[in-house]
Amino acid sequence: MNITTSIPADITPQGSDYETVSRVVELLTENYRDQPSLETIAGELGQSPTQLQKTFTRWAGLSPKAFLQAVTLDHAKRLLRQEELPLLETSFELGLSGPSRLHDLFVTHEAMSPGEWKLRGGGLTIRYGFHPCPFGVALVMITDRGLAGLAFNDAGGEKASFEDMASRWPNAQYVEDSAATAGYAARIFDAREWRSEEPLRVVLIGSDFQIRVWESLLKIPMGKAVTYSDIAGDIGQPTASRAVGAAVGRNPISFVVPCHRALGKSGALTGYHWGLTRKRAMLGWEAGKV
Repeated sequence: MNITTSIPADITPQGSDYETVSRVVELLTENYRDQPSLETIAGELGQSPTQLQKTFTRWAGLSPKAFLQAVTLDHAKRLLRQEELPLLETSFELGLSGPSRLHDLFVTHEAMSPGEWKLRGGGLTIRYGFHPCPFGVALVMITDRGLAGLAFNDAGGEKASFEDMASRWPNAQYVEDSAATAGYAARIFDAREWRSEEPLRVVLIGSDFQIRVWESLLKIPMGKAVTYSDIAGDIGQPTASRAVGAAVGRNPISFVVPCHRALGKSGALTGYHWGLTRKRAMLGWEAGKV
């Protein structure tokens, strides 16, 4: 693995807005039964309700009250654990399966050839940068063909996050270049930048099976969820739910390729590579947008 620059120790200052938002998400998730008020949450954090409202809304795109409504257990049961979960066919009915408009981020993608994938990044230059986002610190990785990686970490976890992602393509050359990745971060996390006439370019680097699973994930509309067995059926391998789950877990482009919308057979949230709190935050953020 070729790395031309060192990994920053931490780009998230103590007392940052994200730490506040992350703590609010935790409190709302853990105490949804009590439906805590803005004043109660603000008191827990030692902040004024007005300032907390402004900070959370600026970062999450919706108010704490709206977020609470989106992530309460009753909502989760309705959205994620109903007896008949929305199926992948919904995406076809909504016209979201076309090559240039696969889902709400307006993504156009291409896959590297099996030969390129077998080189494990050999011959690739991957530029990367860390950027604050509504879900923590985002590690954005790009090639000259488009977005190749998107991961998340909490304060101080940049080194581990980078090593986890770089291990997927150990023969690539890595160059820290936040200036090059900043535009991608803005396109991904600012809904005002989601434009069908200028789709986000994504390059999928994985095995043939993994890419088929990731392409299936791209069909899931915002505010919807599917099970691993739904995905297995969509790719023509209805008995491969376990393998599908493994491929979902190896998705290198979190959020953009929405693996957070994939659930276990019972509709349970199951595991998430970047933490269940973050997965709940994503689903709640999307529910608020919808």
